[in-house]
Amino acid sequence: MAAGETQLYAKVSNKHKGRSTPSLLDPLLGMGFPAHTALKALAATGRKTAEEASNWLRCHRDDPSLDDPIPQEYALFLCPTGSLLERLQGFWRESKSQCTKNRAHEVFPHITLCDFFTCEDHKVECLYEALKRAGDRILGSFPSVVPLVLHSSISYLGFFVNDSPADVIREFAIMFATEASVLADCTVKPCTKQLHLTLAHKFYPHHQRTLEQLARAIRPGHSCQWTAVLYSRDMRFVHYQTLRALFQYKPQNVDELTLSPGDYIFVDPTQQEEASEGWVIGISQRTGCRGFLPENYTEQASESDTWVKHR
Repeated sequence: MAAGETQLYAKVSNKHKGRSTPSLLDPLLGMGFPAHTALKALAATGRKTAEEASNWLRCHRDDPSLDDPIPQEYALFLCPTGSLLERLQGFWRESKSQCTKNRAHEVFPHITLCDFFTCEDHKVECLYEALKRAGDRILGSFPSVVPLVLHSSISYLGFFVNDSPADVIREFAIMFATEASVLADCTVKPCTKQLHLTLAHKFYPHHQRTLEQLARAIRPGHSCQWTAVLYSRDMRFVHYQTLRALFQYKPQNVDELTLSPGDYIFVDPTQQEEASEGWVIGISQRTGCRGFLPENYTEQASESDTWVKHR
């Protein structure tokens, strides 16, 4: 291990010394992975297990960006569970089949608590601590029921959170932002505007009535346990199209991508001049490699399908 990596590892180790949970970094260093790439792999896999991180590193052994110090982007969402989530997912399915244009389908049902922000790979555990501290402080006053009021316009449909419950939730978001700033040295912008759970937006105006009818069937008064969840995404591909591989594909030329069913591919629509008809140039999420692939081996995927759930 190089001197700089040793110092980085020591800084991370000292930050969390005394915790009962064993370090996920140690086994990766023991396998011979450099500290900076091991930390990158842990961040990219949600710091779940060393095995997942080592598999990520093996898949990304030919990734030309593996040594780039580009951090993940993180966001904090309040996510519904149970019967409310099931009804919302039902709305997603029904509205998708009846209304072809709806940007809300790019993401799962959620209330945004803070905008996406960056966090250096070796400080991600500090984000978890910030979330725990904010959660512990607000738990006693968090509303047992989060009232949702349907709001509809020609370009937006969703539920608003009003009154004192909204104030408590915003207070929680501000606490997290403050703790993250202190512990992880992150600039986090908490949501201070109207809290909302979007059902549809940027849809065709003639679909508004249909969407409203589907939304009224959700009945948001149903009991629901809400969870505050940290997600991350690769900030390089925010404005890319996301494709999902349907079939296996073995490259016939060196500049083509290997595809396995379920692989996600990031495609920049503005950089397709070199591709022949029926082909696209993309970057594999699984390997980080770039190459040509047959477009008819893929289908359109949602933006959030490639996001990583952390804590």
